[in-house]
Amino acid sequence: MRDAYIVTAVRTPGCRRAKGLLKDTRPEDLLSFILKSAVEKTPGLNAKDIDDITAGCSFPEAEQGLNIGRIAGQIAGFPVDVTGATVNRFCASGLEAVALAGLRVMAGWSDIVIGCGIESMTYVPMGGNLPRPNPDYAKTNPDLYTSMGTTAENVAKRYNVTRQEQDAFAYESHMKAANALKNKLFTEIVPTPATKFVQQQDGTYKKETFIVDYDDGIRADTTIEGLAKLRPVFAADGSVTAGNSSQTTDGAAATILMSGERVKELGIKPLAKFICYTTAGCKPDEMGVGPKYAIPKLLKLTGLKLEDIGMFELNEAFASQSIYCIRELGIDMKKVNIHGGAIALGHPLGCTGAKLCATLLVNMRERGAKYGIESMCAAGGQGAAALFELCD
Repeated sequence: MRDAYIVTAVRTPGCRRAKGLLKDTRPEDLLSFILKSAVEKTPGLNAKDIDDITAGCSFPEAEQGLNIGRIAGQIAGFPVDVTGATVNRFCASGLEAVALAGLRVMAGWSDIVIGCGIESMTYVPMGGNLPRPNPDYAKTNPDLYTSMGTTAENVAKRYNVTRQEQDAFAYESHMKAANALKNKLFTEIVPTPATKFVQQQDGTYKKETFIVDYDDGIRADTTIEGLAKLRPVFAADGSVTAGNSSQTTDGAAATILMSGERVKELGIKPLAKFICYTTAGCKPDEMGVGPKYAIPKLLKLTGLKLEDIGMFELNEAFASQSIYCIRELGIDMKKVNIHGGAIALGHPLGCTGAKLCATLLVNMRERGAKYGIESMCAAGGQGAAALFELCD
């Protein structure tokens, strides 16, 4: 198989659902902007050279429905023959999209493909607008439809992850993110046009545009004491709170993958090679443990050892599952989410996998890590993991 090179990986800021700076910005506008920006940031690349767009989206309906992978490409002004598709693996959707794009290049089916992700949790709520579980199956197998918050409580209770550990983990996420924001380390972010509606004197509303260039969920003033005061959300006697869970967020991200032949032809210096991707199943009612199974499976496929990996982006769906996976795998915490994770930066579901790809590559270059792994759990009882190799 051919090598698949990542030449550009960028993202919009992540902003809080319903309260954040992107709350009035439609998902098609977010995704089309980051697609266009990714092309513009790639020297010598023209949109007409792209073969296909694969977009991850966890709830592809309403404003982000009707095959947003195709629609966003057209809104971005790409030629009509640049095709698009939408893929859903819940929280791993964006990474699935990047992996499928990489696989097309590796298989020789395409030379230039974009893998991207989108989720506006403001426009489309968690669970979608009309969830309809299978009634017969749900009678005997309700775990498949268990809320993610409940699964986080299950992990905490079954594997003895304390409230104090979860709050400390959340605190560190905010502190690392605040430091990175202060020192302008989120270089993968593209300042993004956002929409707001301003009421006029006559009572009508005028649509205005402004620029957002930072993740607006970071709380630099977070304290352990403040986190300890928050009440459990998913169980009266639980330990999972809003403070030690990921933030529901709006955002988009895009990664351009290219064959070695086109990299040479265009004279582009690639960021990294996409090496391998895999998924693993686990019990649906403790879906957060997915990375515990996906990461070892990935290492076995690639012949690498845990100590070979210099950087990890492990999605912080919840502090409980993150702590458990890190602990069980024996990962050095100094290599994990060095500039904070989803507890501070947000988890825009279908976008997250593509978002973390962009973040991981920036962090690998910052620390000189040859190999990096991105991993996350996914609703329904799954883990996903991908390996990237930094280019010199």
